[in-house]
Amino acid sequence: MSPVRCYNISMCSNLIDGYAQLAPYQTVWRFFDEVMYMIEKAMIMDETAMNRALTRIAHEIIERNKGIENVALIGIQRRGVPLAQRLAKKIKEYEGEDVPVGILDITLYRDDLSMLAEHPVINGTDIPFDINGKILVMVDDVLFTGRTARAAMDALIDIGRPAAIQFAVLVDRGHRELPIRADFVGKNVPTSRNEVINVHVMEIDKVNKVIIAEK
Repeated sequence: MSPVRCYNISMCSNLIDGYAQLAPYQTVWRFFDEVMYMIEKAMIMDETAMNRALTRIAHEIIERNKGIENVALIGIQRRGVPLAQRLAKKIKEYEGEDVPVGILDITLYRDDLSMLAEHPVINGTDIPFDINGKILVMVDDVLFTGRTARAAMDALIDIGRPAAIQFAVLVDRGHRELPIRADFVGKNVPTSRNEVINVHVMEIDKVNKVIIAEK
């Protein structure tokens, strides 16, 4: 059973009650400590701010690469995917050309794979173009320790040999554990280790916003 996020005491209690109906009491108790009580502290980006940040990132990608020739976007599952698709749409508006978008699942490349559930959820990789010689811009929602970015680069290098790999994130919250930085950042948000940044996108969460919560 994977850890469950809930944002208020009532919601967490309902989750525990739900588990109790599906499993023996001792099973529920064993997983009780996996339920993380997360209290929302503030909304740090609304839909307008998110759109503004993505607009700026799209312009920066174009400027950095002197256009979009040979550029492709790689959305990291899950919320990096709709963000990459939005960036591609904005780039087309400015440049008048489509930029390829691929989908990358890094689950099997994570360095904590042995700590995940016995059957980790695989969302799938779909990169319908040759990445050899291309400039790839990885897109993710939050940059934290840098381990997701490292796993994504490992996965891409297993697929082919890109000319360069760049990294775009909506939010950089700090606390790096690896020497990795983003080339394009929507917003830098200083956080503590007890805080969590949650990015919500319409395509998955039915709302566009970024919140900061506390465990």
